[in-house]
Amino acid sequence: MVKSYTGVRKVEKKEINQVPVSDFMTSKLTTFHPEQTIDDVVAILIEKKLSGGPVIDDSGKLVGIISEGDCLKEIVKGKYTNTPTLIGLVKDHMATNVITIEPDLSVLDAAKKFLENRVRRFPVLKDGKVIGQISQRDVMRAVNSLKNETW
Repeated sequence: MVKSYTGVRKVEKKEINQVPVSDFMTSKLTTFHPEQTIDDVVAILIEKKLSGGPVIDDSGKLVGIISEGDCLKEIVKGKYTNTPTLIGLVKDHMATNVITIEPDLSVLDAAKKFLENRVRRFPVLKDGKVIGQISQRDVMRAVNSLKNETW
């Protein structure tokens, strides 16, 4: 009879409160410009199956976030004025009080921020530049990918 003993294996478990947002954020972003029309934004959101995205000015600075809800404002306005096209501009409808997070924030802390702020996405900034975006779905994907024993 052959006995084999490899000893105790140390398996490094990554706890959810140690997993950084940068591991699960989207880094290939669709961004918008303040001077784009809502008509353009709606077409892009539908085509790329997005619910919104960051608004970046000519200098590369984050100036807002545009979402489906923001676009709906222009749609409703068009109904009342009988305007068939969505001619409003992003800068007139975007949210400008944008809450951002850092790439090294833990996924668990990001989840808490989602609950506190009731938003669907956070731009991720490093040294003042947008390097990605994390959504509620990204956080759920992160949690789902970690094993139960890491909690």
